[in-house]
Amino acid sequence: MNESHQTNTALPDVAGDAADFARPLDWVGMAGMAMPLEVAPGMRVPAEADVEVNLTDSAARGIHMSRLYLTLQADLANGLLTTQRMAEVLADCIASQGGNADAARLHLRFLQLIDRKALVSQFSGWKQYPVQVRATRTQDVTQFELRVDIDYSSTCPASAALSRQKNAEAFVSAFGKGDADAQAVAEWLQSKQGMAATPHAQRSRAEVSITLHESPAALPIETVIDLVEDALGTPVQTAVKREDEQAFAVRNAENLMFCEDAARRVAAALSHQTALGTEFSVRVAHVESLHAHDAVASVRGKILAR
Repeated sequence: MNESHQTNTALPDVAGDAADFARPLDWVGMAGMAMPLEVAPGMRVPAEADVEVNLTDSAARGIHMSRLYLTLQADLANGLLTTQRMAEVLADCIASQGGNADAARLHLRFLQLIDRKALVSQFSGWKQYPVQVRATRTQDVTQFELRVDIDYSSTCPASAALSRQKNAEAFVSAFGKGDADAQAVAEWLQSKQGMAATPHAQRSRAEVSITLHESPAALPIETVIDLVEDALGTPVQTAVKREDEQAFAVRNAENLMFCEDAARRVAAALSHQTALGTEFSVRVAHVESLHAHDAVASVRGKILAR
């Protein structure tokens, strides 16, 4: 019978060798690590994490990557994700390098699931929102950024105006300039002839970033999403029955917007939310159904008290 034998022979560690072309490095680490994250009390989601530190020692060949990995697995994968917890993780990552690092950064990516009710019917469905969280510590200053991507519908105001003109022309053609019977008009409006043109609309996306305060509370992901969706008025839906679809059509008519309008709406909704953070940036993209290209707009600003 063969038996395995454990020896006391030291394992080689070439990472301790002197570096060729010696110089400090801005960032070194790992990308795409899988781990669970508790993004809200009782909600754990699969996530990807990138973690890096700088390498200040010119002569050092490399960093201690396994220490970074174990730090994240021990400190980040267990417990509620907060900015305060991430600050502690960054400090531990720097300390793990034995004096060869004084900066660290963390990038997390996951999908936040929220159960959304239908507009009118009693149904609901789960909706996912791509989320990114960045935390960076340099020169003992730590910054946090939350980004959430939010899909919505946008109906073009110019196309709506042009459509209304064609519908008015069709009405005059059908009924002339005299008095028209209300019932006859109602029946005509509900017929195919009663809609000579429709405005173009498209699925659109708002990419919203907030510079966060350090806090022991859960990240304000759902708060940001609710603010943006309320400002836009036309978030994409989950469960949809005919009554919900009709209500959604009404919302689109009430919220005609160019990409410039959408960007300003979101900025206005965020600009005084001091409980969230200090700065915001917004980029909206309307994935045009008229053009083969997208319409985009961006704005950034500081979050100030009223």
